[in-house]
Amino acid sequence: MPDIGKLLWPKSVAIIGASSDTRGLRGRILEIMKGHPFAGPIYPVSRSSTEVQGLKTYPSVGELPGPAELAVLIIPAIFVPEELERCGKAGIKAAVILSSGFAEEPGAAGAGLQDRVRAIAARYDMAVSGPNAEGFANTAAALCPTFSPAMEAGARALLPPPGRRRGQIAVISQSGGMGFAFFDRGRPKDLPFRYIVTTGNEACLEAFDFVDYMLNEGETDVFLLLLEDIKTPDSFKRAAAKALRAGKPIIIGKIGQSEAGSRAAASHTAALSGSHAAHRAMFARYGVIEGRDLDEMVDIADGFLTFSGRLPAGRRVGICSSSGGGGVWLADACAAAGLAVPELDADTRATIDVHLPSYGTSQNPVDVTAQGVHKMGYAEFARLLGRSPCIDGIMLVVTARSARFLEDDRNRLRTLARETTKPVFMWSYTLPTERSVAILSEAGYPLFTNANTCARTMRLMADYRTFRERFIRAAEARPMEIPRRATASATLASADPVLCEWEALALLAAYGIGGGGGKLAGSREEAEAAARALGGPVALKVQSAAIPHKTEAGAIALHLATDEVGAAYDRVLAAAMRHAPGAHIKGVLVQPMVPPGHEVILGVNRDPQWGLMLMVGLGGVLVEILDDMALAPLPLGPDEARALIARLKGAKLFDGHRGAPAADVDALVELMVCLAAFAADHAEQIAEIDLNPVLVYPKGQGVAVVDALIVKRADSDGAHRAASHDPRE
Repeated sequence: MPDIGKLLWPKSVAIIGASSDTRGLRGRILEIMKGHPFAGPIYPVSRSSTEVQGLKTYPSVGELPGPAELAVLIIPAIFVPEELERCGKAGIKAAVILSSGFAEEPGAAGAGLQDRVRAIAARYDMAVSGPNAEGFANTAAALCPTFSPAMEAGARALLPPPGRRRGQIAVISQSGGMGFAFFDRGRPKDLPFRYIVTTGNEACLEAFDFVDYMLNEGETDVFLLLLEDIKTPDSFKRAAAKALRAGKPIIIGKIGQSEAGSRAAASHTAALSGSHAAHRAMFARYGVIEGRDLDEMVDIADGFLTFSGRLPAGRRVGICSSSGGGGVWLADACAAAGLAVPELDADTRATIDVHLPSYGTSQNPVDVTAQGVHKMGYAEFARLLGRSPCIDGIMLVVTARSARFLEDDRNRLRTLARETTKPVFMWSYTLPTERSVAILSEAGYPLFTNANTCARTMRLMADYRTFRERFIRAAEARPMEIPRRATASATLASADPVLCEWEALALLAAYGIGGGGGKLAGSREEAEAAARALGGPVALKVQSAAIPHKTEAGAIALHLATDEVGAAYDRVLAAAMRHAPGAHIKGVLVQPMVPPGHEVILGVNRDPQWGLMLMVGLGGVLVEILDDMALAPLPLGPDEARALIARLKGAKLFDGHRGAPAADVDALVELMVCLAAFAADHAEQIAEIDLNPVLVYPKGQGVAVVDALIVKRADSDGAHRAASHDPRE
């Protein structure tokens, strides 16, 4: 990995393609850089001018008066590889390529240019960002090699005054303009941004390379990322795990989720958006927070930045408002976000009631009324509310249109922010003045103007704390002990490309995964004998790798009495042969019928980018109509399995409804963990596994695997993929 520090912290910069025309991009870059007090020399490189914007120019990087550590290239794409080669020969160790016309363009020419850039960067061990980027900003160094209007000098200071800084944010965006939009929206809130980096096509350095560098540097507290694609899964996993262990949240806006968005992403940065469900699964594995729009992501960063060391211990909030309607509005937003607004305990209510007029209330939301705020201020009510053992976080509904109340309360607000062990959020139902923002920022509070975002941020912070603790515990857990692991591996290696139910369940049994029992029959007489031995109604299932969809083929018969088995055997065998003439039939499985239960689909599928993923979904019509599935990468622990089930839209069905008993979720969790362990242990050999359906019985009665299929990884020519099993069938 080249030294990213040379790129972000250069002592000198060469601008290749600099211009005096500040209406064009080449001129605006130099104008913006000159507008900020960067301490090092700036060398314009131009073959057509001797002076640019008052600075002497140089015809090439080889003729600079001193060494340049960073080159900024904004020249036609066709000339970029040649110029980058010159930079390498001149000893320049970092470059930002702002030019477009590379792999984002249709055809092979642009992609070829990008390949040349990648090769040159590798040859000279250069840290190269771009191409097709919009540059970056390092606010601590006052270095802004970008043409973004958000960074023009004089608009606002790069950083808030020292007394208002509450940690630092880094923005890393594959989209140039959108990256600087975070800064443009966050600075009016007094948020401190350390870096804004746009990565463009990521020919060399990728977004998570920058995250990893910044984590090692140790000065960034919250990351805001806008991504169209994650090119190197291992880079994501490494950086995301490191951020989670350090307690430094990564908030991602993943664009390109819709069909239209995916087309735009591919044409914009040559990115392949990939499966959004798989991306969500990876985000969930590492506690990455998904943002829904720019303003929300900035607000979420504000909440984490201010109270990163005092995350809420749970989802219970206390609301204190000078406006009755505002308190109710925020309470509704909290309910929608999955937060609880419990009635306060009697002791806390008593301490608040003595300060309220008769028309106020302390039940929660606490309506202190405008008169109460005039008398006590916001801080004192928040302090009293924070004492309640019933809540984990505090929300104050304020009007920040006038700074007078906040000004009068400033010292008490500062004291509260220092002493509180619970996060305190401010939601203003009126637009705040600049002075109100400054007071609250200096005192140490996030200020929200959107009630829904305020509530969601508190929920995300509570969930992040819980998830991080679980992640650390999982990292310390011992792996599952499987005495027959080696035997199972050898059996799988020698097995056919597709293992039907009889073979699959025999193999999975080594991992504690059981089926419905039964016997494989090779003749009508054997089937009848097996049915007599089992007693009661039975099922017949043709076992053939060529017939993974038995129902579709008519190769299954259910609820058979003993005297019906012989005729049914002939019937299903004939149907199987009609469906797949010449198929190798391994036999007909005779199984006892199992009682009905909650239908669930469990499966393992190979995502082309992320590898094996475990899928759980509600079976029957629910999975087809509601698309009710959730994914998680392997391996999977019990806590993760339980959280995965909770993500299902129909998860409440397991809790019991209309008098039905609660389902045995513990048994389902154990099955998921065992299946994940099997797949992870044999990842190189597995393409797909399907347990469909799995029946979940009432609590304490376990689960039953009714059907199973294992598909081994295809050969290089893609053989035997046709046997892949659709989990919805």
